[in-house]
Amino acid sequence: MQDTYKTIESTAQGYITEKKSKFLSFIFPVKTAEEAKEIVEEHRKKYYDARHVCWAYMLGWERAEFRSNDDGEPSGTAGRPILGQINSYELTDVLILVVRYFGGTLLGTGGLIKAYKEAAEDAIKNAEIVEKTVDETLVIHFEYLLLNDVMRVLKQFENAAWEQDFKESCTMKLQIRKSEFQQLSNNLSQIYGVKIEKEQEDPI
Repeated sequence: MQDTYKTIESTAQGYITEKKSKFLSFIFPVKTAEEAKEIVEEHRKKYYDARHVCWAYMLGWERAEFRSNDDGEPSGTAGRPILGQINSYELTDVLILVVRYFGGTLLGTGGLIKAYKEAAEDAIKNAEIVEKTVDETLVIHFEYLLLNDVMRVLKQFENAAWEQDFKESCTMKLQIRKSEFQQLSNNLSQIYGVKIEKEQEDPI
């Protein structure tokens, strides 16, 4: 089961020139389409004197939500090449934005595609790419007498992390990689008296 994905740790920048046109590129970690759109709008205002602000984003560990925008460049010459670089590096939860200052010479379709592709890649190469796991969580309740049994199960899972709240009875919030979640849940459910309250996907 696929339960890892690649993203970036923090914002990075790139820069190329092509026939006197300047291409400033930026890559941002983002979690939602709204967050991506806000960053695009901020940069439209910041670089108001630029000819184009083109962009693409990819969201979600399954890499199923994405968009690209040519911002007035010929169709398919800007947003799509930027998105292509996101795909080439298998990234997600990222926005890449390329600001173009026109240098007076038309680049043609092929030249534009090449320039936006190279600008996007330069930002990626300057970013720190990290691999993260897709985690799921569950909350369990049990009496103190079962604590040793529960801990015996948890020790079988090296990737398990938990928070505990021991008052009148025991409550634990467990987090584990998606690929190991079902086995952990099954093992805990075999302990008579352990109540599994909640299960949810929690990519981090």
